[in-house]
Amino acid sequence: MDPLSRELQSFLVRMGYEGIDHPTEHAMEHLVALLVPAEEEALVHYYGLFGEERRALADIAKERNEEPEATMAAIDQSIRKIAVTPEWQMIKTSIKEEK
Repeated sequence: MDPLSRELQSFLVRMGYEGIDHPTEHAMEHLVALLVPAEEEALVHYYGLFGEERRALADIAKERNEEPEATMAAIDQSIRKIAVTPEWQMIKTSIKEEK
């Protein structure tokens, strides 16, 4: 995974476990909505975002009728898709400014 994607992935993990402030969460909802619905759903459930329960990769894969490895690859691709957007770069900048 490239550095941009790793940075977003780290943020998604933190977001899923610790939560984030409402304005940033709202911005992230818009960012994730840039994905097609199946990609968005897998990402949200894998990381447990926006109040959704975190789900096992195997369960998500079963729903998608694919092997867990293919589901993980799709999630990684989804992260990459949004990691390179100007929207994520703006969110990332605002997060760093808050610290």
